Amino acid sequence: MLALRRSGSLNNIRHFPVVLGQVGWWQRGSGTYTVGDATNIQWFEGAVPRVEKEARLGQHGCVLWFTGLSGSGKSTVAATLEHALAKAGHATALLDGDNVRHGLNSNLGFSAEDRAENIRRIGEVARLFVQAGLITIVAFISPYRADRQRMGPF
Repeated sequence: MLALRRSGSLNNIRHFPVVLGQVGWWQRGSGTYTVGDATNIQWFEGAVPRVEKEARLGQHGCVLWFTGLSGSGKSTVAATLEHALAKAGHATALLDGDNVRHGLNSNLGFSAEDRAENIRRIGEVARLFVQAGLITIVAFISPYRADRQRMGPF
């Protein structure tokens, strides 16, 4: 349950168990990674730490991930929640499956492989929003538990 204090701020949540709960952890850090054929890709830490961004916003970045069948109400619930959070003064981002498939994921179909890539991409976008201190609401048909678990806590 989403709990708001009288001040209107979230109760210090970093991982909000809407559907997924807390799953494994994949943390970026300093070091070199292999990405595709490239072997010299390094994670770049920005000059403004996440904790400072969160302090300026007065909230912790987190992901609220809604999953379910087509037509089950994910987008409606997500949009209603976004409206309530915005009204309470929170900075949010809403990532809806249909909307993302119009742009970023427009080249993907609905095979198991494409669905996995769809969730991987949206998880990475959500991770970037969380690092910026935003409350990120994700509404996606994400049928494969393994794909969701690969995202880990944000």
